[in-house]
Amino acid sequence: MAIPQLSPEDRQAALEKAKAARIKRAQVRDDLKAGKLTLAQVVDMKDNPVIGRMKVSTLIETLPGYGKAKAEKVMKELQIAESRRLRGLGERQQVALLERLG
Repeated sequence: MAIPQLSPEDRQAALEKAKAARIKRAQVRDDLKAGKLTLAQVVDMKDNPVIGRMKVSTLIETLPGYGKAKAEKVMKELQIAESRRLRGLGERQQVALLERLG
């Protein structure tokens, strides 16, 4: 399969779109950390294409009092794969996550 060649304009547009997505995810994490959003509110945004691509582990690490080690422990306890993105959470995983951390 050949790699599609993007025109310079298309490449620039793709880079701008990716940058905007990173900024939006960072803003959601900042709002969660500052208490402007709850974990449940962020999980409810999982159908948003930008927010849904956020890793669950990153989201947990954003919570006050949680870091990488605690996030890994919670993920293991709840049987959520390390690579799982927010939009990929199953109903049971979502409920368990909110019960444990919400």
